[in-house]
Amino acid sequence: MTLSAVSTPNKTIIVDFIRHGEPHGGDILRGRVDPELTELGWAQMQKATGLSDQHIPSSITPAWSEIISSPLKRCRHFAEQVAANVDVPIKVEEQWQEIDYGDWDGMLVSEWRKVAADQFKAFREDLSALAPPNGENYLTFKDRVLSAWSELAKKEDGSQLLVVTHGGVLRVVLPSVLGMPLNRSFPLHIPFACFSRVRLDIREEKLSASLILHNGAEHGASVG
Repeated sequence: MTLSAVSTPNKTIIVDFIRHGEPHGGDILRGRVDPELTELGWAQMQKATGLSDQHIPSSITPAWSEIISSPLKRCRHFAEQVAANVDVPIKVEEQWQEIDYGDWDGMLVSEWRKVAADQFKAFREDLSALAPPNGENYLTFKDRVLSAWSELAKKEDGSQLLVVTHGGVLRVVLPSVLGMPLNRSFPLHIPFACFSRVRLDIREEKLSASLILHNGAEHGASVG
């Protein structure tokens, strides 16, 4: 993974990522459309983070020092509830929101797959080929997400962060950590409420990132 050099002492930072749970609206393409979580969506995220249905932490809930969230309701509402219940600061940052799908936003996924088929075929060879009409082109989206990701390396030693974000965002961050081509990330399963943990190690101003846990909640793994 490539991040800008950071003049800092040696340190380790833990970043927990969670994709939002199931939102209202059915099987549609969600970029900047802004539905809220369903009851199931809330339960999925609570399970993934070890929280009760009243957002009360359990013994497996990580001791986060800060929460960062996309501004979209399907992320932000959960992040705000967690921050209030575990009494940690929260930052809502636009850089962590989903790609803007423009004219495709809100389209049934079955229809979108037909409409966008040619772009995705070209995307497998060229990242610049994915450019939703009247939306955000993929290269701009990628740079935005990686810029936000780079900023996390500036946090204090020992920080444990929770980032509440989107599937498309995680398809930039996690493949970057793993050294996967961004247009070949489809084998990486990122379901609703997918919980992943990345460790950032900075030693002599060199940064390395390791994927420690991925989608652990689905398999009953402890997130603590």
